[in-house]
Amino acid sequence: LVKGLFAPMANLRCAGILSRAFYHVMLPSKSLSGQIYSISRSAARASRLLTNGASRNFSGTSTKDIDSMNETELRAMVRKLMGASANKPSSVNTEQQRPAIMGAPENYVARPTKGEATSAGDEHSNITIVELKKMYSKNIPITMATAYDFPSAVHVDLAGIDVVLVGDSLGMVVLGYDTTLPVTFDEILHHCRAVSRGCKRPLLVGDLPFGSYEISAQEAQRNAYRLLKEGGMEAVKLEGADAGRLRTVETLVKGGIAVMGHIGLTPQSYSTLGGFRAQGKHAQQAISLIEQARHLVNAGVFAIVLECVPAEVAKEVTERISVPTIGIGAGIHTSGQVLVYHDLLGMMQHPHHAKVTPKFCKQFSSVGVTINEALKDFRREVRERTFPDLNYSPYKMASGELEAFRKMLPELDLKWGGIQNKVGSTESEETKVY
Repeated sequence: LVKGLFAPMANLRCAGILSRAFYHVMLPSKSLSGQIYSISRSAARASRLLTNGASRNFSGTSTKDIDSMNETELRAMVRKLMGASANKPSSVNTEQQRPAIMGAPENYVARPTKGEATSAGDEHSNITIVELKKMYSKNIPITMATAYDFPSAVHVDLAGIDVVLVGDSLGMVVLGYDTTLPVTFDEILHHCRAVSRGCKRPLLVGDLPFGSYEISAQEAQRNAYRLLKEGGMEAVKLEGADAGRLRTVETLVKGGIAVMGHIGLTPQSYSTLGGFRAQGKHAQQAISLIEQARHLVNAGVFAIVLECVPAEVAKEVTERISVPTIGIGAGIHTSGQVLVYHDLLGMMQHPHHAKVTPKFCKQFSSVGVTINEALKDFRREVRERTFPDLNYSPYKMASGELEAFRKMLPELDLKWGGIQNKVGSTESEETKVY
């Protein structure tokens, strides 16, 4: 694989040297996907450098020399060719350094791996909590969307969304529940695993569902660890800011778990709130929201979701705390915005989706209409026997085999008592009773 990717370069000798260096040094410490990404990224970069005359840096070096080098010397050689010296950052535009990924749209650019140095606000930066803080300090609006499976995760990743939430909203938009309350921890964990396989760039946040963190801080910690270790998440989100929740947040943060808070309308409190009702509409409620936000910040959250509160209240909350606020139905003044994947795409043809879609949600597309029309077209073409036509029937028997096959059929039919197909028959002799 290494040899094949590096072979097309202008200077084949230098390509062989570089590929051997990567084989010895860069690959053993990476996973298979990491290896392939490193090779493809480095091959594209090296190809440009070699074409531009960088091969002169390797005059007198042979593949035999490579085998005799120690690890330090090999790394130095790779850095020399790749222009990755710590004291002299590459002047090549980062956009140009990232090769296209096979199968992705033409305008898609490969993402750096998590933690790779990037500039704050670069739309291709991988988002960590540190990167999120940089965006917040520069007043760059943060984008957040939900995802619940591999396909939705890939779409969100390709779109350059900053934060992906595997929310317990999956109960209403994926599993068909009327509220989020029935969602179990195992269901969330299952969907977290799928999303983590599809997202490389965004910060991944997993919801702690109702009943998974209220009993004790220790149980919350145990479940949160599972979302990170087994689900591939990088942070967790929990609702509320009462004394018990604050102790839980402190315990999680002290245990090394990044926590996102959530106040305003907290869907898991559906029963006690008497339904999905906007919060902060009265002065004392608004003051309470500011105090809740400050308590959560003191407990250690890195961001807070504000759901279904008046824009003026969300503005005051945002201005009085030192972490980003992510609004959903909370106006324009928050540090960022989040919407549910199915809602923003307009996947609402099913009556259940239409029933649970909130009025603050803007539809940026009508994907549901497109899906519905495609399924109807499929059904119609199957009924009319126009699909599949020859264009979608690509497999052919080898020369002479079709004739041989047809000659063998009479013997087969004799063995099995004739053709069994009853298409066109209106009744069965075996079941006729009068």
